[in-house]
Amino acid sequence: MTPSVPRLVVAAPSSGSGKTTVATGLMAALAGRGFAVSPHKVGPDYIDPGYHALATGRVGRNLDAYLCGPELVGPLFLHGARGCDIAVVEGVMGLYDGAAGEGELASTAQVAKLLRAPVVLVVDASSQSRSVAALVHGFVSWDPEVRVGGVILNKVASDRHEVLLREALDSVGVPVLGVLRRAPQADVPSRHLGLVPVAERGSRAVEAVAAMAAQVADGCDLEALVGLARGAGALGCAAWDAGEVLGSSPPPPLPVPSLGAAPPDPPVGLRPRPQAPDGLKKQVALAGGAAFTFSYAEHSELLAAAGAEVVVFDPLRDEELPEGTGGLVLGGGFPEVYAAELSANDGLRKSVAELVVSGAPVAAECAGLLYLCRELDGLPMCGVLDASARMSQRLTLGYRDAVAVSDSALAVAGTRMRGHEFHRTVVEPGAGAAPAWGVRAPERRVEGFVERGVHASYLHTHWASEPGVARRFVERCRTS
Repeated sequence: MTPSVPRLVVAAPSSGSGKTTVATGLMAALAGRGFAVSPHKVGPDYIDPGYHALATGRVGRNLDAYLCGPELVGPLFLHGARGCDIAVVEGVMGLYDGAAGEGELASTAQVAKLLRAPVVLVVDASSQSRSVAALVHGFVSWDPEVRVGGVILNKVASDRHEVLLREALDSVGVPVLGVLRRAPQADVPSRHLGLVPVAERGSRAVEAVAAMAAQVADGCDLEALVGLARGAGALGCAAWDAGEVLGSSPPPPLPVPSLGAAPPDPPVGLRPRPQAPDGLKKQVALAGGAAFTFSYAEHSELLAAAGAEVVVFDPLRDEELPEGTGGLVLGGGFPEVYAAELSANDGLRKSVAELVVSGAPVAAECAGLLYLCRELDGLPMCGVLDASARMSQRLTLGYRDAVAVSDSALAVAGTRMRGHEFHRTVVEPGAGAAPAWGVRAPERRVEGFVERGVHASYLHTHWASEPGVARRFVERCRTS
């Protein structure tokens, strides 16, 4: 029987309305009342799921209809929600905003429909009163298949302001499920690519999430929100499983931070080589820590299901790769923020270069690409790629349709995948003699590098859409 998980989607008319505060605060408030909460984020964002994980004690997971296809949204949701009492899904941008030029594809509205989930609309009411009714009416009536089950009014100035807003919304017929005043202590600082990740903020992130939880608990009707979530019916699909898609046993659960335990503060020194686990099969080292915070949980699960031991290490702290490393995954993050510390860790840079020379497979995305370059903002990096990287004022952002140009440790030439770019850096040259990908939009070009066992690119991909890349990577670990 297909499981029915109580669920709701937290959306907004536009970015900056307070979705992250409300969604994260709701997750933490429900978890504080004993609910096992499954946290999800619409779209390719890596940062919000870190706050979700801190709020719930479970891995934050993404639901992206562009990267993975609409058909995987339900199965990936059920995979993340196994054993949970309720699921909260934070939307992306405005409710109806999706991939550019693709209609509703990858929008919060599309994901809500695929999940058959009610939507709670978070409205920034700071500069309006009666007009809020017209705004909410428009969002409710735009697509009859999207069920807006309630509104949370954010940044309400006073009791009088609240009365005016409630009177206006009476005519729309959508219940007000919460009213939040402005609360600076719940704010999360931003910089060039959005919010500052949990891994960089230490105890301050815990305090921010606790403040969000208190704000939502004080200002929202939690019983009504739970009741709304329980009105979502069963989904007509089965849960995704890494072991099943690869024909192997399921991987072990991933560890996550909890609200009661602060993530480590930013690094202050180096530590010895991480030890390999007992019963080593073929070890894949996965970069983590403050400089490498971008990774989809399903990647580790697929690698483990393919037969690898996945060991997380911190390029800011660890002087060498983990003992027994046979493959290396360098995901996304902020090496530009920690360029001096990464450069100063000579031991690890040498260890990475030696691994590459050995022919072992290395998968690097965005931050990983920068780390493998000769230099980043003039500071020495691993020197694996004959390219230099630097910060830029220009933001590169958007979904990409890509095809593998060269055979690599991840894919054979001709493999088609969808990806996402999000960076304010430039790598020169942008592609090697054997490029990683051919990209169709916004202009036709090749990008990335395939050299020895290295596959390095700006493109973030979601391996659940093409699980064979994990199997191929682990097989290369065995034969390199």
